[in-house]
Amino acid sequence: MSGNFLVTGGAGFIGSALVRGLLREGAGRVVVVDNLLSGHRRNLDEVSGSVEFHETDIRDYEALRAAMTGVETVFHEAAIPSVPRSIRETLPSHDVNINGTFNVLRAAKDAGVRRVVYAASSSAYGDTLVLPKVETMQTSPKSPYAAQKLMGEYYMSVWASCFGLETVSLRYFNVFGPRQDPSSPYSGVLSLFMKAILDRSCPTIFGDGEQSRDFTYVEDVVALNLKAAQAPASVSGRVFNGGNGGRITLNQAWTLLQEIEGVHIPANYGPPREGDVRDSQADTTQAVEYLGHAPQYSFEQGMRATLEWYRATR
Repeated sequence: MSGNFLVTGGAGFIGSALVRGLLREGAGRVVVVDNLLSGHRRNLDEVSGSVEFHETDIRDYEALRAAMTGVETVFHEAAIPSVPRSIRETLPSHDVNINGTFNVLRAAKDAGVRRVVYAASSSAYGDTLVLPKVETMQTSPKSPYAAQKLMGEYYMSVWASCFGLETVSLRYFNVFGPRQDPSSPYSGVLSLFMKAILDRSCPTIFGDGEQSRDFTYVEDVVALNLKAAQAPASVSGRVFNGGNGGRITLNQAWTLLQEIEGVHIPANYGPPREGDVRDSQADTTQAVEYLGHAPQYSFEQGMRATLEWYRATR
């Protein structure tokens, strides 16, 4: 996969996995932009000599534009990716997720970038009762974060139609895997489960635990991003689901981890979190047809690989 690439949020959980995927595929030059607000340099330790790192905030247009010089494809992963945080800290969430995304598009157009692949979110669907979620469904965001990511999709589409910048938006469905940081109260639920099972402590599940998610292993998301970068120009401006088509409840996820470890640790249950959707599952028909999406990891395979990484890096 020759060419020059830039990953915003490239020191984060998904962004760093994407950086490693690009290098595995033979990318000519990989530029990382990250302000290290939630990303960590350690996520790139083993590839640090192969990437060009810019400690830059995506709200800094001039620095972003300079970093994009000579870049053909931008993967826009940088965000404040938390529903509860977007409710409690509305201003920074808006500023990064909307104004930052605008800056990425503006800089990409001005730098002559060919395509931007955008990390959109399945939270845009809201609590629609129909499952699985199909791209043609009416969106109904329930949180500032969901509305911000949906606005990003609209901006991608407009930049494609008005300015000739190719864009592809991928609606992520609960991505999990190695390097997901469990240290924050806003961390992904599976990273918190991993910490709890290795600590032999009781996790807290908000709600009754029967809420379900299309948990998608990070390497499958990386593969989809790479395919979106190489897809024909006819996909420009479009939105695709980035899940794997399954549905697992939080109770099932915690039960599986207990079975893998051979332990019995009952979970604690707390009140439901504001802004959370009840059920989420992707219809992947469009992503399969137009992008060649082909997830390789079952939920259990991803959980086992992730658990071993957490165990090895404790």
